[in-house]
This record gives sequence, C-alpha cells and structure tokens, in this order.
Amino acid sequence: MDETGDIPDGTPDGVMPAEEENEAPETGPLRRCIVTGERLAKETMIRCVVGPDGTIVPDVGAALPGRGLWLTSRRDIVAMAVKKRAFDRAARRPVKVPADLADRIELLLVQRCREAVGLARRSGKAVAGFEKVGQAIRKGGVGLLLAASDGAAGGRQKVSGLAPGLPVMDRLRAAELGAAFGRDHVVHGAIGSGALAARLQADAARLAGFRDPAADAAAGEDQHHA
Repeated sequence: MDETGDIPDGTPDGVMPAEEENEAPETGPLRRCIVTGERLAKETMIRCVVGPDGTIVPDVGAALPGRGLWLTSRRDIVAMAVKKRAFDRAARRPVKVPADLADRIELLLVQRCREAVGLARRSGKAVAGFEKVGQAIRKGGVGLLLAASDGAAGGRQKVSGLAPGLPVMDRLRAAELGAAFGRDHVVHGAIGSGALAARLQADAARLAGFRDPAADAAAGEDQHHA
C-alpha cells in the first residue's frame, strides 16, 4: 500500500469482496472503489479518510494524511457506500458518516472548480463574456470554454460554436462562475490552455456525478422567463 492509502474493499450485500491477503499492493495510478470494486484512475475518483474523531472526511484534493477510502465519483455510489456500510468495512472499524456526505463532496468540488477559474483569472489566463471569449479564441491559446449550466437555452451551443474543437466545461452555475470572476454572474468564459484548464476539466468531470445538468437548465429557463 502506498502513502495515498489504496485499500482492499469488500463485503456482501452488493459491496465487492475483499482482495486476497497475498495480493500485491498497488503503487500505480489506479484505485479500487470500495463499493463497486472497479479500478479507476485516481484523478477521476473521490478520496475519503477517517478523521481523528472517527468521522469520514471527503478529501477531493487527495492531500489529507491517512488511509484512503476511494469512491467512484457519483452521488448514487456515495449513497450506496453509506447504505451498505462500506466505509466501516473498508476502514475495518466502525466510523461515523455525515448524513450530507454527498452534498459536502459536491460543495468541495465546486470550490475546487471555482478556485481553478479564479487562479486562471488572476494569472491573466481567463476571460468572461461572450465577446471576450470570441476575441480570446481568435488570438489563440484557449484550452477550455466555460458555459453556465443554468444559462439560457442554447448557451452551451452558442459558446462551443465559436470553436467547435474545444472542450466545454458546463458544470458550474452562473453565480458560481461569477464568484470566480468577482462578478454577480457569468454565463460564458474561457480558460487558457495549460495545467489549470486540465485540472478544471478533470474536477468538472467528477462534479458531473453529483449534479443534474437538466435540472440546472430547467431552473435557468424558469429564471429567464420569470
């Protein structure tokens, strides 16, 4: 086992069985989900640790000390982990699981996405507003487009139409994007290519497992027609 704490999982009742005692520990980039047993790239998963008081703590940045308990990044997987007591079994001792664990994970992922956008803005690698996005694309160097998940219908298509080959991050709401840019709300934006764009895209993919884009879009339409 390495310092990030990949652990054997396993139990009956829908949780995957434990690894054999003599199985070689993993040292690579894959981790095993304590619910499904599937091995996935750790950058796509959610790491949790057991806090000093025995409470499960989400560690979306994979930076906290302790043995890692890894989950597929989906709200229903978190719910199943709670229901099947997968954390207790994976930790090999009783633990306390917050009732709002999935919501806490979602909030932490939103914060990471906002931080990445904010860092890009402060370093001059992010712009907001449809016209500025178009200008940035024409200059070159854009790595990721931004579209608010609760923006007007066709907003994602509108911004992606400026550069069809670029990926679009559409998991943050307009108010969340706005907070990253120091505004009330932002519907369209762009991030320069590089590490921050790659990090943001990866975190947004994890966030997708905890948010319903259709619900955000519907809420946005209600606001626009109010």
